[in-house]
Amino acid sequence: MKVLHIYAGNLFGGIETFLITLAKSQHLCPDMEAHFAVCFEGRLSQELSLQGSPVHLLGNVKVSRIWTVWRSQQKLKRLIAQENFDVVVCHACWSQAIFGGITKKASVFWCHDAVTGQHWLELWARLIKPNLAIANSQYTLEFLQKFYLNIPTEVILCPIYPSQAHDPTQIRESLNSSSEKVVIVQVSRLERWKGHALLLSALGELKDLETWECWIIGGAQRDHEEVYLQELKEQAHKLGIDRQVKFLGQRSDVPNLLKAADIHCQPNMGAEPFGITFIEALYAGLPVVTTNIGGGAEIVNSSCGVLVEPNNVMGLSEALRSLINDKSQREYLGSNGYARAVKLCDPFQQSDRLYNLLQRLEN
Repeated sequence: MKVLHIYAGNLFGGIETFLITLAKSQHLCPDMEAHFAVCFEGRLSQELSLQGSPVHLLGNVKVSRIWTVWRSQQKLKRLIAQENFDVVVCHACWSQAIFGGITKKASVFWCHDAVTGQHWLELWARLIKPNLAIANSQYTLEFLQKFYLNIPTEVILCPIYPSQAHDPTQIRESLNSSSEKVVIVQVSRLERWKGHALLLSALGELKDLETWECWIIGGAQRDHEEVYLQELKEQAHKLGIDRQVKFLGQRSDVPNLLKAADIHCQPNMGAEPFGITFIEALYAGLPVVTTNIGGGAEIVNSSCGVLVEPNNVMGLSEALRSLINDKSQREYLGSNGYARAVKLCDPFQQSDRLYNLLQRLEN
């Protein structure tokens, strides 16, 4: 079975990480040959190529320049005719809107966000109905079933591999972080709803403790993210915790950073569609603290972390205070993380599930 996955490729975040994991999983299901088509060359196309996956470039697209849309659609038509794919999968509404109607083969829309049909791009994507729609969590499934009525829907969680991490001592030394510090880490794109500001506010309530340090991992990829980053740095300064908060920017060694940390905290102020970073943290043996909404609430339970109510600064600060002060609690929750991550996102199980699902669609 030849499967073509289509995505933009101009940024890097959860969807891009997911696509790279699909490429890495090729050996787990040799009967499912994965190809990738992207519009923009960048980190995604480079990392897919490093995995040995065929990557087809459709050309840069800007919707306001209609000729770029038409040009890429024509390239896709020629590619589909040439390679004779069995299934074509469009990831997210942007890809579905622009390319979902091109193929006459079995078509799949893979939903990575809560689609409401209110944005113009979602309205466009909604007009192009696939043969099957896949959600990345139960949370997004509820929106998807209302978005596409009378179309089969399924949930497939993102397959995620445990990463091989280096000696965490070296990471701490490189960041001038004492081995005695309890490190709280957040790894995410610089979007406001990811809750960085809430985390800083909660840490501001812990100034009486000198035993913690916070690493904010993730670089600005767009102008509004750069503005937000500056706001966060100013907030840390005003709260008097700027010496304990380190903004590490975009990093390629996230598994090592997670392994060198003690607590993972991403207190989303808006619902996370799934939450790859939570699984990565569980694999690294970290207790996870997040808010009780969206995909995070499906991943984190009392065996491996702490769920707090959204936008609750005091609740978040007390959860962090407890973990900072209680090493045995951190170790207990962290020890259960690996098994929880495997249960949810084992690549072999997820690849097998995807193959069987697409095979039924093909038939």
